[in-house]
Amino acid sequence: MKIIIREAKIIDSKSPFHNQTVDLLIVDGFIKKIGKALPNTDDAEELKLENLHLSQGWFDSSVSLGEPGFEDRETIANGLDVAAKSGFTAIALQPNSFPIIDNQAQVNFVKSKANGFATQLFPIGALTKESEGKDMAELYDMKNSGAVAFGDYTKSLDNANLLKIALQYVQDFDGLVIAFAQDDKIKGNGVMNEGIVSTRLGLKGIPNLAEELLIARNLFLLEYTGGKMHIPTISSAKSVQLIKEAKAKGLNVTCSATVHHLVLTDEKLEEFDTRYKVTPPLKAENDRQALLNGILDGTIDMITTDHNPIDIEHKKMEFDMAKNGTIGLESAFGALMTVLPLETIIEKFTSGKTIFSIPNNSINEGEIADITLFNPEGNSVFTKENILSKSKNSAFLGTNLKGKAYGIFNQGKLILG
Repeated sequence: MKIIIREAKIIDSKSPFHNQTVDLLIVDGFIKKIGKALPNTDDAEELKLENLHLSQGWFDSSVSLGEPGFEDRETIANGLDVAAKSGFTAIALQPNSFPIIDNQAQVNFVKSKANGFATQLFPIGALTKESEGKDMAELYDMKNSGAVAFGDYTKSLDNANLLKIALQYVQDFDGLVIAFAQDDKIKGNGVMNEGIVSTRLGLKGIPNLAEELLIARNLFLLEYTGGKMHIPTISSAKSVQLIKEAKAKGLNVTCSATVHHLVLTDEKLEEFDTRYKVTPPLKAENDRQALLNGILDGTIDMITTDHNPIDIEHKKMEFDMAKNGTIGLESAFGALMTVLPLETIIEKFTSGKTIFSIPNNSINEGEIADITLFNPEGNSVFTKENILSKSKNSAFLGTNLKGKAYGIFNQGKLILG
């Protein structure tokens, strides 16, 4: 395939063409030429879009797709198409399917289902068998099959010794342990953030301590064992501070925050709308501001959508009973553009590849074309018509967005939304 992308502004700090508006000639999946007003001598397809910007391909470090087992929520095929049209050239797939992705065969299965798509799928293997927190899963075998990290999605590991052993074990093959933090005993029957809003609504609250206590414990374990740890979807001001201090000590720890925690607060729960019931729960404004500051000062390494499709039967029900989770791929870029600078968003959408040992190609001649196409300008309201996922449980319905993702070029394929 030959294509010339016309008049695109490059947003890639590692590229010599950063902040320049240029043409790109892509041949057979590689960037062959970059320059002004490139001649079309090979009868290449041409693409020109309004206010077109290009960056390295975006990566989402936490995506649930249902398949196998919950195809009614989402399939791998449709999920990868949604990711591509939302600007993501790579996703890390959470193991929370049925069966759980906790062995070599399951890793091979999801990888085979993702063959041939423009968006690449990188499986996260379960840290423990069936994500039950009792016995360590087959980590080395899964790593050899292509698993990029190991974690039990939104389940914390109560057994501190098991986490210690896992951190020691994966060092032999440079593995990455994902340590979600929410103490179930402290969480109890809580369904939202503990604070003024939960008191006003009469809903049982989950204190920030449930997250912060386990983060502190896990960081102590990491300091003892060494190795690499990723703490996903942090949500409180104290969590940001704990990780900042750990990094200052030299610990090899990274973390992420979700789009919805950076944009929304627990005030959204005033009408008991289950679309806003997520894990961890939406927090107060001071926590949201602390997360934004953590993004800007580099404490938080990446931003994730934590895309989690839930079928309507498990969302349209009493608040206490509804399942937690929101979809987020389609709205991610437009929502973030309302709260963060463009270059910061791009950096947090691309740097995570390195953390997960995924190739991260800059936009330069001779490099593989792994790029996201987007327009950072223009305002819109996110509606059901904008949802491409099978499930419609978006926390961003009715939200004002800025800019939009056009799509991607990756794996030799151009996909536009």
